[in-house]
Amino acid sequence: MKQTYYLRWGTFFLFMGVACGAFGAHALKARVSSVDLDIWHTAVLYQLIHGVGLLVLSVLPLERFRLSLIRWSARLMVAGIILFSGSLYFLVLSQVRMLGAVTPLGGTALMLAWLLLFIASCKRTG
Repeated sequence: MKQTYYLRWGTFFLFMGVACGAFGAHALKARVSSVDLDIWHTAVLYQLIHGVGLLVLSVLPLERFRLSLIRWSARLMVAGIILFSGSLYFLVLSQVRMLGAVTPLGGTALMLAWLLLFIASCKRTG
């Protein structure tokens, strides 16, 4: 994955996060329970935070870090957003509660992404 991909994924997830936030605030507010609305807002929040994380990865001076760790961090952020936020969005829209079993996989991917970025910062090459 090249750095421009991190920028593309990050901006895509940020755009979609704002759109999902607006959808939740306006279209879903009257249609779902307050618990489901809270779940939706959690999905939006995590998507936005990790979209910014991808933007951070897009501006890192890669020559100063172990590239493989940065690449895996970005891949895990993308996968984590899709699994974590995506499963929560789908859970709220479909009311299929067993989809919540996917959410921790996404959360684990997001945590591993940040851990790899931390390790990369400790193993600077320059």
